[in-house]
Amino acid sequence: MLELAILGFLGEEPLHGYELKSRITRLAGYARPVSDGSLYPAINRLERAGLVNRQREPGAAAAPRHTLSLTAAGREELRRRLRDPAELDVTDQNRFFTLLAFLGQLADPAAQAAVLERRLAFLDQPASFFATDDRPQRAAEQADPFRRGMLVMAREISRAERSWLRATISELRAG
Repeated sequence: MLELAILGFLGEEPLHGYELKSRITRLAGYARPVSDGSLYPAINRLERAGLVNRQREPGAAAAPRHTLSLTAAGREELRRRLRDPAELDVTDQNRFFTLLAFLGQLADPAAQAAVLERRLAFLDQPASFFATDDRPQRAAEQADPFRRGMLVMAREISRAERSWLRATISELRAG
C-alpha cells in the first residue's frame, strides 16, 4: 500500500520527499508511521521501474532538494492499481481506505463503482471475530463485555460502510 500511496499522492501533484512522507503519515495514521527506511527504497523501486521521475533542484540550504513526479507509465500504473486492486486491498480495511483515498483519480465512474461493489460483496459475507461452528456470534451471545463491545462496534461500522457504499455505487451508476 505504500507504493499506492506514493503513486496516489504524486498523481495529485509533484512533491518533495519530505512532503510526500508527511502526507503518507497523515493518511496511515499514528499507528502506522512511515519510516525513511521503507519510504525511500519504495521511491527508488518506482523510479527504477520508470514510474516516478526525480528532479534535482537547489535547496534552501547547501543540500539539493528532489521533486518527485509521476511519469506517464506511473500514471497508468496508478490507474491500473485503482481499477483492479488486489483482493487484500479490498478486504483489509486499512488497505481499502488507502485505495479509497485515491479512487477519485480513476476517471471512469463504472470502474469506481466496480471497486466499491467488490468491497460491498466482501462486507455482505457473514463474519465475526468469534465465530463458533462457522456461525457468526451475535453481540448478545458474548458474555465478555469487551468482546461484546468489539462485535457491537464492528456491526455498526459495517452497517454504516455498507450504507455509504450502496448510496455511492448508485450515484456512480446513475451517472
